[in-house]
Amino acid sequence: MIDHSDRKLAVELIQEANRNGARLALACKELKISVRTYQRWVKEGGVKEDQRPLVERPEPKNKITEEEKERMLEIVKKEEFVDLPPSQIVPKLADQGVYIASESSFYRLLREQKMQHHRGRSDKPRRRVPETHVAHEPNQVWTWDITWLDGPILGLYYRLYLIIDLFSRKIVGWEIWEKEAAEYAERLIKKAVIKEKIHGRPLVLHSDNGSPMKASTFQATLETLGIQRSYSRPRVSNDNPYSESMFRTLKYRPEYPEKGFETIEDARAWVRELVHWYNYEHQHSGINFVTPNQCHTGVYVDVLNRRKEVYEQAKLKHPERWSKATRDWSPHQSVALNPVDEREEEKTKDKA
Repeated sequence: MIDHSDRKLAVELIQEANRNGARLALACKELKISVRTYQRWVKEGGVKEDQRPLVERPEPKNKITEEEKERMLEIVKKEEFVDLPPSQIVPKLADQGVYIASESSFYRLLREQKMQHHRGRSDKPRRRVPETHVAHEPNQVWTWDITWLDGPILGLYYRLYLIIDLFSRKIVGWEIWEKEAAEYAERLIKKAVIKEKIHGRPLVLHSDNGSPMKASTFQATLETLGIQRSYSRPRVSNDNPYSESMFRTLKYRPEYPEKGFETIEDARAWVRELVHWYNYEHQHSGINFVTPNQCHTGVYVDVLNRRKEVYEQAKLKHPERWSKATRDWSPHQSVALNPVDEREEEKTKDKA
């Protein structure tokens, strides 16, 4: 259906093109209307208004009455039908010798009343916002996970337990065992807290929903240590991105053994060397290319300030080589775990 103003504009354009020598059929074709439609619009001299909205039409003979709708709503709210879809309600009514309307009519009514999916006790689905925490310095937020390392034969794996500090990206704890168990996770977190000398200080520990992470004994250990638990959303693989990124770095190292580790001791020795390289030699792109240990100990501020001075001196020496400011070597002030767009969060709250 075309608005009257659009119809008038179309007629004016067609008539102008026709006056300038264009054939009427071609002018109409350009606007994707037929010649007969144009002729009907201008039949009485002016541009005729669309009469379809003004026509009174008789109600269809098969239309469901208001009384029938009320009865249908009463039925779908009954205890025996409240959790059933119309595809099951209608046959059950027929077994009772009752027929009111077709399944499609029931579905249409439920859609109109916004009752199709939530007539029972189930809650409306809500978009779960991922847990987000912000670290302004080391040892405020840790993230940990378990990955499998290939063993000497197909189907045999060693489990690497690994904890990363969110702010500095430093690996603050790791162990390798032959299975996943809460007792190993408890041991690891206790050793890391003691090593970092942060017992009693506020700390968030984020992980996925694996069985060692959710075990009651492990959660009791966290409570004893005063550690706040944080978990990824169920079935969302990227809510623990820092641990996942670390595991990818580990397994894509050129020296990672393609045929697996012969023994668990070999795996431990290899990971020990990797952790030393990662913490003390690897310049991490996520923290402006300082090492995790430099960031963890705080010396990264001096390192970045010296870099800034070097760049500024180079620009003074050859200003013609610099079209813009020097590279930003400012130290980062905070790191957020799963940062949430404020607008998306507001939308989620509104829907809830």
